[in-house]
Parts: sequence; C-alpha cells; structure tokens
Amino acid sequence: MPRVLAYRCGREMWYGMEWNEVRAMTALKWPLRVLFALIGIAAVIWVLGLMLPRDHMATRMGRYQVPPEKVWEALTDIDAMPSWRIGLKSVTRLPDKNGLPVHSENTTAGKMTFETTLMDPPRRLVRGMASDLPFGGTWTFDVAPAPDGSTLRITENGYVSNPFFRFIARYFIGYTSEMNKYLTGLAQHFGEKPQIGD
Repeated sequence: MPRVLAYRCGREMWYGMEWNEVRAMTALKWPLRVLFALIGIAAVIWVLGLMLPRDHMATRMGRYQVPPEKVWEALTDIDAMPSWRIGLKSVTRLPDKNGLPVHSENTTAGKMTFETTLMDPPRRLVRGMASDLPFGGTWTFDVAPAPDGSTLRITENGYVSNPFFRFIARYFIGYTSEMNKYLTGLAQHFGEKPQIGD
C-alpha cells in the first residue's frame, strides 16, 4: 500500500498502516502517560521519605476505671488478646527468651513476632518486634494508679528503614494509629468509653 499524505484536524499524518493500527498506537499513549506519572509520583515519595528521619518516638495514654492490676492482667494475658485487640486475629505462643514471653501475632497487616524484654508488674512492660521487616521498634507500657482507676501510657520507639514506607507511615497511617486501636480495644474490654490523649 503506498504512503499517502492525509489531513486530519489540520495536522499532517503519513499513513503506512491501517487506520485501526494508527488508532491502537494513539490509544497506547494514555496508559504510557499514566505509567510515567505513577513512576514520577513514586520517585517523589521516595525522595521525600529519604528526607524524613529513620527513627521516631510517639506516645498515647488511655484512662481506665479499673485498678492497675486489671490493666496489667490484660497486657500480659497473651492468649486472651485476640478477644479484645482490634485487628488481631490470633496469637501463637513461642518459646520464652531469657525467661520472658515471645509470641507471634496474626493481624490484618500480616504476621509479626514480638518478644517481651522487661516485666515490672504492675507498672512497666516492654515488648519489641522480632520480625525481619522494614519497620520495627519497641512499645513501652507504663501503668499508673489514678484517682478514678488507672492510666496506661504506650510509648513507641520505632524505626522505618524503607523511605517509601517511611513517607506512608508519617503522612498517611500516622505513628499513633496502632496505639489508638490498642487503647480503644482495651477500653471496650473493660466495658468503658475510650478516653485517649497525649
């Protein structure tokens, strides 16, 4: 088929192909543009993530109308946690390490292993993540008596090594979202309305 010069919408085009082939090539431009745009967005997120600090510290506190011993019991009864922890499907007890509990959690975000590194009943409990993930750290649980019951403060000393996840954690998920869920579930476990603050 000879090449012919055609005019369409005031633009010159050389046709050496069938019209449907020309339309197919034109249709490919939009998916390619979308792909390049997504790559560009991912690159920007990666760079912004690199600018954020790897380590972070966050804290939240809940108030409960039960004595500290009841809060401590809930924190340390690992087998019962799926009955009140929001997003926790199941737990599996693992062999103790240095005489302290180790367990695996099956959550909506996947499976993670935690080891207890300090138990000072009924005041302080420290658990650290033992899974090989691009994030981790420790949660310190501080239980204290209050005039109407007790308080529980959770302090997270964490890190996010992957810059992409670091950006998502900082600006979309938030460092305190899991602590809020934990403290809310605990209040519901005690039949109370959540009272959570800094």
